[in-house]
Amino acid sequence: MANRISKHAREELIRALRVRYRDSPRNQRTEILDKFTRSRAYRKNDQAWIEQKNGAVIRRFVGHDRYAGVVAGQVLAHLYRAVRLYVNFFQPSFKLLEKEKHGAKMRKFYEKPRTPCERLLSHPAVPDEVKEKLELQRRTLDPLALLQRIREQQAALAALASRENSMTGPAGDSLEQFMKQLGELWRQGEVRATHRASPKKVHWWRTRKDPFAEVWPNILLWLQDTPDSTAKELFQRLQKEQPGRFPDVQLRTLQRRVRTWRHVMARGLVYAVLETPFSSADVTQQGLDKVQTLR
Repeated sequence: MANRISKHAREELIRALRVRYRDSPRNQRTEILDKFTRSRAYRKNDQAWIEQKNGAVIRRFVGHDRYAGVVAGQVLAHLYRAVRLYVNFFQPSFKLLEKEKHGAKMRKFYEKPRTPCERLLSHPAVPDEVKEKLELQRRTLDPLALLQRIREQQAALAALASRENSMTGPAGDSLEQFMKQLGELWRQGEVRATHRASPKKVHWWRTRKDPFAEVWPNILLWLQDTPDSTAKELFQRLQKEQPGRFPDVQLRTLQRRVRTWRHVMARGLVYAVLETPFSSADVTQQGLDKVQTLR
């Protein structure tokens, strides 16, 4: 199975290299393939120039998840078909022309940004027949349609990575709907489904026993009598009434619980101003429920 896939990939590469491959003698075709797919002899830093496209193109469109299986391979194949056309025909890039060293400083000169298709059309070694085919293909391509296809395949990859079968967001819309949403997509944050961060789980469980569970009703009574009391003052009062039970390291825990209680009480006052049914008993109960989630 792997040999057949490799043979098919080799044939696809041969068809893609029609600029120089088809016009070359048969004894030079293997050399041409090696030149395009391998590093030069005694030039071990060539691999860095190859790997830079892994981050500039592959990871930018595919993401960093690991995919396995026939379905993922098919989705990646469809994605790469659209990405190849989108990058080669509509994504200009800089190319380094020369470098000048002035002491400890290096000055670099770049050519004007052009797409790979434009560089190929301006190259004198490319036959006119191939240039006409490339120009005709460029006229038939729609960058928005390619971008929509890329978003669809990215949503499919994200669904495979998260074991979800639903496609939500702009990727599942038609081309007309997708074009209408382009002006507002930036407000939604990351539009690439393969790069969206998964929602974090709320840490609701406790990792240790609550040291203030038994004395919390007394603390609430103290807060009702003297609402301006700080958590440190309440903690010192607890230490004075029950010496040896509460060490100093537990002060931070009480400060978090008191802060949460005051936040809930302030929320209750806001709802009372807005004439929303929100009783003090509900406030106290919500405060008790919420502080239980704190460590």
